[in-house]
Amino acid sequence: MGLFNSLKKIFTGENTQPAVVVEVLQPRVIETVVTPEPIIVETLTPRPGLAVPIELPVRDVPVVAATDQEATNPSAAAEVTEVTAATNLATGLTKTRKTWSQRWNEFMANFRSVDEDFFEDLEETLIKADVGAETAFKLTEELRQEAKLENAKSRDEVSRLVVEKLVAHYQTQGIGEDASMHFAPAGPTVILFVGVNGVGKTTTIGKLAARYKGEGKKVLLAAADTFRAGATQQLQEWGKRDGVEVIAGAAKADPASVVYDGVRAAIAQQADILFVDTAGRLQNNVNLMQELEKMKRIISRELPNEPSEVLLVLDATTGQNALQQAKLFKNSTDVTGIVLTKLDGTAKGGIVLPIRNELHLPVKWVGLGEQVGDLQPFAADDFAKSLFGDLLEN
Repeated sequence: MGLFNSLKKIFTGENTQPAVVVEVLQPRVIETVVTPEPIIVETLTPRPGLAVPIELPVRDVPVVAATDQEATNPSAAAEVTEVTAATNLATGLTKTRKTWSQRWNEFMANFRSVDEDFFEDLEETLIKADVGAETAFKLTEELRQEAKLENAKSRDEVSRLVVEKLVAHYQTQGIGEDASMHFAPAGPTVILFVGVNGVGKTTTIGKLAARYKGEGKKVLLAAADTFRAGATQQLQEWGKRDGVEVIAGAAKADPASVVYDGVRAAIAQQADILFVDTAGRLQNNVNLMQELEKMKRIISRELPNEPSEVLLVLDATTGQNALQQAKLFKNSTDVTGIVLTKLDGTAKGGIVLPIRNELHLPVKWVGLGEQVGDLQPFAADDFAKSLFGDLLEN
């Protein structure tokens, strides 16, 4: 019955939908015109007697002696800005010193007597502090003899003896060590930077470029790390920040060709220093070492006495891994010095000892922070006193 009624409605037209009515709307013309209000401009004239004196702060600017280049080129003298240390050594080593103090206090907390177990634990503690197995063994043997000679038995006597021996070891390793930077007597000085990726080579170059430009030297940078993505752009950013020219090539270009262009530019522009940033793939990569040797041959061909320095940049927070990197690079290239970065972090600081004791390489610069002035020359006495300061006071 339901189907019959539905069909009936369809045939009789009862189910027909109502028609849709469409109305077309036309826009109406608005005859009222809106006139904008006029803008009134009033010229203000200062009246006499209302001026307020303003005193500008005066900043002391360090006086830097003019070089020969500045004497002949006044604009060069205007660009000289001395780079000062943003962080002193004691402040920069705060975290590292704290790590040393905690490790030493934990060791001395278990002190019972000066016996063989004591010296075995001492050797293990020194190894954990990144002084290296060879250096730890040597120090422990020396301390064993010192303890007998001085008849040190109490905790305070032993603690004083060990700390004094560590400080003395840091200081004596610097005797006869040449930690100065070498420069060519005439023509450009070429300084080559080597090291694995991530240790801070490019940042170190940027900081040193700012430092030497601040001393009035003409500085150029060569972006020879053409394999790592963004390496050239990072160095170019430092170049903009420092106001120095960066010699660069195309991506994946032969690094040696960039070095050649950099050397030729340094000679043509009579630059004082050319810093060369190099690739930093795995330190045991044979191709990388061959690449570094090729760069050095090209430099020596154009400037027979160069490079003056081959600086190996190491991350202090990597501990014994940094020591292995130093050994491999030293065996493959003529490294002249070490730049130890990130000492303001969680570094243990002991890595300085094996680098100087086992490899006989001078640490020339230490990185203590992010600011340009936080890259500072290494001084063994100051470093030892800053590193063991808390223990010496106690």
